[in-house]
Amino acid sequence: MQEQSGQVRWEQRTQRPLLALAVVFALAYAVPIVDSSAGRTLTVACTVTEWTVWGAFAADYLVRLAMSGHRREFVRTHWLDLGAVVLPILQPLRLLRLVATLMLVGRRARMASQIRLTTYVGGAVVGLLMFGSLAVLSVERDSPNGNIRTLGDAVWWSFTTMTTVGYGDHAPTTGMGRVLAVGLMLSGIALLGVVTANIAAWFIARFEKDDVEERRQTEAIERLTEEVRALRAEVAALTRAGSAPEPVGGEQTH
Repeated sequence: MQEQSGQVRWEQRTQRPLLALAVVFALAYAVPIVDSSAGRTLTVACTVTEWTVWGAFAADYLVRLAMSGHRREFVRTHWLDLGAVVLPILQPLRLLRLVATLMLVGRRARMASQIRLTTYVGGAVVGLLMFGSLAVLSVERDSPNGNIRTLGDAVWWSFTTMTTVGYGDHAPTTGMGRVLAVGLMLSGIALLGVVTANIAAWFIARFEKDDVEERRQTEAIERLTEEVRALRAEVAALTRAGSAPEPVGGEQTH
């Protein structure tokens, strides 16, 4: 139990710093893509920053694994975290680092309280929208047959893809771009399901709360009604007893 408590404390203390590092990762990932004329020094600095942030996420996973009292169970229940840590090591592609970082941030975000779920879902939508735009721009900009050439085109395409509208005015032509499209579509559907479920759960909880309050008030009214009836019965009995004729003096009953 103490080991589990230590793991929980570690997760609570590192959640915000890791989210801040994720923002740093986003900036380092975006700069070379948005600024295609960036020099080698800036590109190398951004790459080093990406791997540094990635190392922080990997270290966080190893620390949580070490703090877990049941390591096999931890690996089994956190297999997405493990996959996100291992994939970029096996094949160090910038796109895999991007996907893995999103996975880890999402896993840590789900540890937040239910009250903050909507905020994290909104952040996930914005994050996927921007990361998807940058990723598709990086793989489609130099494609001979591609029609996603600017950041504006990429953002528009990501938005229509996540909402599963798909106007068709912009579409990926490379294999990696189509993989990104599938991922964005599935993510959009999943996030829409989470939002819908969260709203439905809020309404259900609200209705249940109102129903409980209504039942409580109804029971109070019924108790009050019974008390009024009992008081009326007592008053009626006292009234009858007070109005009964008293026997005449000396009169005896036979």
